[in-house]
Amino acid sequence: MLELKKINKKFGDRVIFKDLDLNINDGEILTIVGQSGGGKTTLLRMLAGLESIDSGEVILDGKIINPEIMDTEDQVMGIVFQDFQLFPHLSVLDNITLAPISALKLDKSVAKKEALELLEKLDLTGKEALYPYQLSGGQKQRVALARALAMKPKVLGYDEPTSALDPELRKQVEELILGLKTTGVTQIVVTHDMEFAENISDEMLKVTSVK
Repeated sequence: MLELKKINKKFGDRVIFKDLDLNINDGEILTIVGQSGGGKTTLLRMLAGLESIDSGEVILDGKIINPEIMDTEDQVMGIVFQDFQLFPHLSVLDNITLAPISALKLDKSVAKKEALELLEKLDLTGKEALYPYQLSGGQKQRVALARALAMKPKVLGYDEPTSALDPELRKQVEELILGLKTTGVTQIVVTHDMEFAENISDEMLKVTSVK
């Protein structure tokens, strides 16, 4: 279980979170919805150690952790960013294996084997030698997901995963997230799409900045 207790975050005089309490059970899908600027993506970034938490506690499986200083292999969250952030000069396979090899110190052959298994699960077999510019939007989304999963995060976060996608691709993303739930992956989804949120959520958190 992931627990947030009395989380506070400010940018200057602007309060984003004040005494936020949140529990996320293993294998659940939590969606975070709300107005732009309300702190949806900020919460993901804090859990991933990309943004500092002013005060409060993050507790994972009963242990207090600091996402900013955890070892790479113990990171709480992997994030699938809105713009995918794939390296344009690297192939699909290299995009997925780069971090496991450099950060987790996986043997290249092991990293490649695990990456190919992920690509098969995500219906991307045969795409490993392609470059991002050769992929559709939906394929880029799945490669970004494979890259996040390759780091074996305890929680998987998505920042606006359906943004700018057509209805068919939106449905594919919905099915993908629900499919991962069956494997026991805990997921946090930031979205402005209320219908999408209602279709996938176990729990929904509506956020608005305090002032």
